[in-house]
Amino acid sequence: MLFWPTMRNRLLLCCALTALTGCSKKGGDEDATLLPQVKAGLAAREAKLSSYRIAGTVQDTGLEPVTFTFDYRAPQRLRGTLGPPASRTFSWDGSRFFQQLNAEKQFVTFTSELPPAQLAGFLSETFHPFIPEGFRTPLLLSHATVRRATHPLAPQAVELTQKLEGEAQGLEMTYVLRWPQLDFLSRRTRAPGGAEAEERVEEEDCDAALDLCVPKRLGRWQGGKRVGETVLTRVELGAALPNDAFTLTAPEGYDVQTRTLVPSSPTTPPAGG
Repeated sequence: MLFWPTMRNRLLLCCALTALTGCSKKGGDEDATLLPQVKAGLAAREAKLSSYRIAGTVQDTGLEPVTFTFDYRAPQRLRGTLGPPASRTFSWDGSRFFQQLNAEKQFVTFTSELPPAQLAGFLSETFHPFIPEGFRTPLLLSHATVRRATHPLAPQAVELTQKLEGEAQGLEMTYVLRWPQLDFLSRRTRAPGGAEAEERVEEEDCDAALDLCVPKRLGRWQGGKRVGETVLTRVELGAALPNDAFTLTAPEGYDVQTRTLVPSSPTTPPAGG
């Protein structure tokens, strides 16, 4: 007669523990296998974007739009140009870094003595402003989590969440990507103090041959208010970009200088960048 209450209590205890853990074995197994799939898919998508040329404008609310162009070809060939009022060009041709400042009529060629890791950091920081979300691959930390989600532009999506470290410690960043193509759809950030920001895809440019889409218009939001946008007026995926497209020559009448990037230099754009 004591068997039934004892068994019932055990079952209730098991149910309570399951509720507290908040997941079933099946769900945990799916999450464990989904993250490697996402990482592999992002690498495959990055390989498809081996060369491209884009042009457009970046505008913050209340300010005039700034035009820009950006050319990319793997591996590590990059060229970015800003229009007025900055009017400058940066380029890396695989061995030399070029900086052309039109307002100052200054042209500088940098040779590099940076070790590979520092060089990669320097190039990333220099060209990051030219590369919209959707053209760069999210850097996933070891503690990133992933779950399935939905989005107005994608019935099937995945949501990647991670908390940053270092100087941005505590900042939570969440990407929403279309599944299984892993096209960028949005990126939300939440600061430790609660401040939130988001960048959302509003229009896309899709390539059937590559089986992917890239943003054509991105809106930026802070605290629920729209604060800016990036609009691409030209998107050329798979563009034929020869080596000399990244090797600049000084325009006539410019002050020409030669410098060297050395390990003791800060891994930030040179003065005037």
